[in-house]
Amino acid sequence: MATLISDTAPWKDLKAHVTDIGKTHLRDLMTDTDRCKSMILEFDEIFLDYSRQCATLDTMSKLFKLAEAAHLKEKIASMFNGEHINSTENRSVLHVALRASKDTTINSDGKNVVPDVWQVLDKIKEFSDKVRNGSWVGATGKSLTNVIAIGIGGSFLGPLFVHTALQTDPEASKTAGGRQLRFLANVDPVDVARNTTGLDPETTLVVVVSKTFTTAETMLNARTLREWISSALGPQAVSKHMVAVSTNLKLVEKFGIDPNNAFAFWDWVGGRYSVCSAVGVLPLSLQYGFPVVEKFLKGARSIDQHFQSTPFEKNIPVLLGLLSVWNVSFLEYPARAILPYTQALEKLAPHIQQVSMESNGKGVSIDGVRLPFEAGEIDFGEPGTNGQHSFYQLIHQGRVIPCDFIGIIKSQQPVYLRDEVVNNHDELMSNFFAQPDALAYGKTPEQLQSENVASHLVPHKTFTGNRPSLSLLLPSLDAYRIGQLLGIYEHRVAVEGFIWGINSFDQWGVELGKSLASQVRKQLHASRKKGESVEGFNFSTTKLLTRYLEASADVPSEPTTLLPKI
Repeated sequence: MATLISDTAPWKDLKAHVTDIGKTHLRDLMTDTDRCKSMILEFDEIFLDYSRQCATLDTMSKLFKLAEAAHLKEKIASMFNGEHINSTENRSVLHVALRASKDTTINSDGKNVVPDVWQVLDKIKEFSDKVRNGSWVGATGKSLTNVIAIGIGGSFLGPLFVHTALQTDPEASKTAGGRQLRFLANVDPVDVARNTTGLDPETTLVVVVSKTFTTAETMLNARTLREWISSALGPQAVSKHMVAVSTNLKLVEKFGIDPNNAFAFWDWVGGRYSVCSAVGVLPLSLQYGFPVVEKFLKGARSIDQHFQSTPFEKNIPVLLGLLSVWNVSFLEYPARAILPYTQALEKLAPHIQQVSMESNGKGVSIDGVRLPFEAGEIDFGEPGTNGQHSFYQLIHQGRVIPCDFIGIIKSQQPVYLRDEVVNNHDELMSNFFAQPDALAYGKTPEQLQSENVASHLVPHKTFTGNRPSLSLLLPSLDAYRIGQLLGIYEHRVAVEGFIWGINSFDQWGVELGKSLASQVRKQLHASRKKGESVEGFNFSTTKLLTRYLEASADVPSEPTTLLPKI
């Protein structure tokens, strides 16, 4: 039987060490200057401070020993070497190859995949340049200035995060002038309505993202937008207004898209790790131009190199991953708040939510052994200062939730007003610097009493403190830095999975719901078309389905095409 990490001496040593940490408080730990100095590091102007973690230098030493017991160094090398570390699907895990330089060699099954990657990147550059400069036009000869990317999960959340972060970057916003990029993910017709409202099919290009070209929600949305284009411009217009990111050229052609306008990606790219493939690079290049997106890829590449080659004591993704394991599996804090102090990163938390929770939300080891400990984090977040007026109450005085504070030194869009005490960005950053200390130190009853707070209010105004956080400070937020941030979180998640001994690169947990939905789909079809009663479900689901069908009886059994209108 395979050895679980929890059976090793370093794991048991850390379990015993929890008692020692329980006797400490961050108020005291933060007075140790040597400790704080050792918990601050810098790479390529990215500043990491993890001194507000509930950890000592001894804790870190024990975590490095745990990494050694988990063979972390070897597992990282195995990933970069293209070994089939996704053992349940018998695949390499090579999202790092998507942003590798042309002269790099990264093998999968004995073949260097980097030339294939760059063949697709060069094709994207050529195509996006043609669309942007007007040499590729729509069926009526008009330039295609609007793009709707259809995809779900990893085909949507990653590209949306990058797009949202770039929208207010001065360079990117300039190159995007006069263009729109929208993402259609949900099969809900409301999402179709929102994403087509105000757009003209004549000037719209649709990018359908589906590796197999069989994803139910994506293909229904694709057929919907195909009808939207055909009803306005005729069926022959589809080939000029729709392109694909897929490996199934047969189904792409059958759909009506020219296979020459299909952009490939590979089975060694997991959906949630695919933003650096054509999944993200194509729509982002159409919006911002390939040179901007190439800077994003270079940023991610810089973190890949840092992650692969830097000693663990100075390795940002490794440190963050080890601290997450410490918080989750030893201190038993199951959640993590991602708190970027910039509105431009409002879609970071939803993307990392998928990267982390779909990767590490596992209950068995990579060898199929039930884990005797909890793995995976519950991720959520909101930009500061919005989150402060939403859920920080719980973080300060309720459950202990370790926090990632992300700050930017230079705002993308600075504002200066005469006679203000500080400028807008300084006001934002005042909160970025204050919140970690508020969580760490808290406020004692004695402090409150010295301030003459009414005795009956002292318990309500007491902050226990000792709530862990870390701070990442970036010099700016341009395409390069956005790529770096992505790389940091992707590799952090991998480190956690490598330590826990799970497969962070499959997602069998999404399959059961999909298969049950197919049974419901058949029932809805039979009930709508043939009037058949609901059968084969439990009492509760039967009642819900029956209620749904009865209350929507006005839905025609043989409908004519109806598209949403706002």
